[in-house]
Amino acid sequence: MTTAAAPSPALSSAGAAALAEAFGERFSTAPEDLAHWGRDWTRSFTVAPSAVVFPETEGEVQTLVALARTHGFKLVPSGGRTGLSGGAVAPAGEVVVSFDRMNKVLGFDPAGRLLRCQPGVVVAEVAARAEAEGLYYPVDFASAGSAQLGGSVATNAGGIKVIRYGMTRQWVAGLRVVTGMGEVLELGRGLVKDNTGYDLKHLVIGSEGTLGLITEVTVRLTTPPGPLSVLVLALPAFPDVMKVLSTFERAVPVTAFEFFSELALQKVVARGDLTRPFPEPAPFYALIEFEGDGEAALEAFEHCLEAGWARDGVISQSGEQAARLWRLREDISETISAWTPYKNDIAVPVAAVPDFLAAVDERVTVAYPDLEVVWFGHIGDGNLHLNILKPDEVSQEAFYERCHRVSPEIFAAVQSLGGSISAEHGVGLLKKDYLHFSRSEAERTLMKAVRQAFDPDRVLNPGKLL
Repeated sequence: MTTAAAPSPALSSAGAAALAEAFGERFSTAPEDLAHWGRDWTRSFTVAPSAVVFPETEGEVQTLVALARTHGFKLVPSGGRTGLSGGAVAPAGEVVVSFDRMNKVLGFDPAGRLLRCQPGVVVAEVAARAEAEGLYYPVDFASAGSAQLGGSVATNAGGIKVIRYGMTRQWVAGLRVVTGMGEVLELGRGLVKDNTGYDLKHLVIGSEGTLGLITEVTVRLTTPPGPLSVLVLALPAFPDVMKVLSTFERAVPVTAFEFFSELALQKVVARGDLTRPFPEPAPFYALIEFEGDGEAALEAFEHCLEAGWARDGVISQSGEQAARLWRLREDISETISAWTPYKNDIAVPVAAVPDFLAAVDERVTVAYPDLEVVWFGHIGDGNLHLNILKPDEVSQEAFYERCHRVSPEIFAAVQSLGGSISAEHGVGLLKKDYLHFSRSEAERTLMKAVRQAFDPDRVLNPGKLL
């Protein structure tokens, strides 16, 4: 990671010299570094940062902000770069701030069940450290093995356990944040009770790096669940999925309730290392993870069969089998990435999910009769993932332009049900033009005022969210 190219006009020679002096070999303009750290999993935006910097301390993050204000360049925070809304993309000569080297676990408080970490600690490592202490960190999602804790807080990550444990927000006990003015804020401090006015910690959570750069996160841990089992059901008709959910929630402690379409299953099984759970296909499938009484779950399953809400089912008999059943759902994103899908991450009230899916599926079928559409999501919390797959013969630019034309109609349907155009992936660059479908003019005005207060010079993640 050494300087290998002249900085772009967005970063002046004086600014580049100041960064090189402050960070030495941890400052890079090498083209391969710019391409690697300047993007996230979004593939519909041009990547054009001026440089990448790798701070190791909070003081160095403050130095970065001071230099940005002095020399007029912008900063884009970069964690594991697993986002799907362009929140970590640097498209216009910004300096990328990678937190890869701020990756230490700083301490554990057994009395408070608190784990204090730098932002670059990978989410899966947080879970592993919790397990080593006999505790549990319940935020779990497909990219947990590469996503960083700071990024998961900045986007308020969700995942597969939200129905039982909530979003990342519920597990953040404290933050240290460097604002756009270079001030260090210590927010939350691990307190259970603190009723002293505005909770700035919760403003920062989910703010996508537009209010401050997170330099430390303290998370709460909890008691691990008991033994978990996984049940996969074949569903003959999607509208009955809410009846299935209600039945199982009354019978057992549900920790996850997921769904996926037959096409999603076809794509995953075609890779060759997993088999179909049932000999006959079904339009949709539900995956239910639950704690405790398998007998109660089987009774709930039999009730669903008798009512006609489910056609077939398979329950795990071991941890290994549970993991393989989970892969039927969790391998979907990685599998369909080969088709460069156009994704919509949306949420509506849980009770409205069947009607919403039917309405949107009908509209998408009319708009894209020649394209494959894959549905999956966290049905237990109302979060749906709509994925339109790009044909090989169509250019990415033409494909995305075509899909963008229908997005406003989908978002209007979301708005009519009081839903959200982004359930868990944030707004970033991808959805900022559609924010009005979820936030009123008054809300957007207040959000802009908050941003101005934290970052009056607009040095932090410009062009994102608002």
